[in-house]
Amino acid sequence: MPDHNLPETALPPGLVTPPEVPWPEGLTRVPYWVFQREDVAALEQTHVFRGGTWNYLCLEAEIANPGDYRATTLGGVPILAVRDHDGEIYAFENRCVHRGALIALEDFGHAREFTCVYHAWSYDLQGNLKGVAFKDGINGQGGMPECFRMSEHSPRKLRTAVVHGLVFASASETVPPIEEYLGDEIMERIGRVLGGREVEVIGRFTQELPNNWKLYVENVRDSYHASLLHLFFTTFELNRLNMKGGLIVSESGGNHVSYSAIDREAEAKAKAANDYAAQNIRSESDYRLKDPSVLEGEDEFGDGVTLQILSVFPGFVLQQIQNALAIRQVVPRGVGRTDLHWTYIGFKDDSPALRKMRLKQGNLVGPAGYVSMEDGCVGGFVQRGVVGASDRHAVLEMGGTDAASTRTRATEASVRGFWKAYRECTGL
Repeated sequence: MPDHNLPETALPPGLVTPPEVPWPEGLTRVPYWVFQREDVAALEQTHVFRGGTWNYLCLEAEIANPGDYRATTLGGVPILAVRDHDGEIYAFENRCVHRGALIALEDFGHAREFTCVYHAWSYDLQGNLKGVAFKDGINGQGGMPECFRMSEHSPRKLRTAVVHGLVFASASETVPPIEEYLGDEIMERIGRVLGGREVEVIGRFTQELPNNWKLYVENVRDSYHASLLHLFFTTFELNRLNMKGGLIVSESGGNHVSYSAIDREAEAKAKAANDYAAQNIRSESDYRLKDPSVLEGEDEFGDGVTLQILSVFPGFVLQQIQNALAIRQVVPRGVGRTDLHWTYIGFKDDSPALRKMRLKQGNLVGPAGYVSMEDGCVGGFVQRGVVGASDRHAVLEMGGTDAASTRTRATEASVRGFWKAYRECTGL
């Protein structure tokens, strides 16, 4: 039975009632109540998304010119990312300081200034309050008091940082610089895909997931499931656990890279050993593609890596599957609902053939993607499956007990890394 007689000091700050079961020490157990409780979701907004983390906002290319803006979110908080005439990017809450209405109503746009539609309070491109309608009243009557100072009122502003064209923001004044937060290996792997190239957006959409945001982040980091859940991967030999590859997990645990590369010699040995068939699992099928050109591509990065999934704590994902490149932004919308924003990208120097290949391979991912269709529903299977199990734990022992980089992908090390960073942030 759950222990509701925990000492008062054991109640993590921010929880309304004691947890159904304590969170065990170590990284191999995760209590299911963490996906179910409203007070946990509220705590996350304060300590994760508005705490000591860097959160992805948009691509620098989306706000290339002075006055360009992007309305986005930091967790569930509406945010504006804006380029000012000084060339710098600024981020602040998309919230009028008067009565709380959204300042900008469109997802993208261009503005000389922002004016709230409710009472016409106006702001410059850095989020400073510059105008209050009828501030001095009419005919000497009404208006704001003499003590009112516009300089003392503005939406909450955020620190910003740009990494290879990716715009991040933080509400914390003490979070380390973005380069330190990411670490050298993650920085290098971002640079591998984006470094020195001009990004172009070639598609975008939002996918609604029927599950807690952390279940999707677990899925992204779970290299163990990819060739088991996704029949397309193994059938067409895009990703098998016996392929050359590995995991990079940052020291904090919060950031990770999973990658695999073509290794013909290893593939031949794996076929001979028939590893997947020996496990008696759903791993292959007789399905074939009518147009196999969707699997063709070019080694544009020169290292033979056909799959790289990179994540930054808490909710950013950079994806390379063959030549399909995308940014994914994970946005919590409630305890059991998550929005997943996809932005497909290419580069200005893409050849027509490569651009066509990117667009064609875009069909591999997304809510109906040949590869990732299952990811859109499996989190919902977990969300539904753990109902009534708030006094139980998930087991994360595949590949050991730590959250360290490794040369195998038959491990849950990067999932354990997420929970290491999560508990450090939340105190749970």
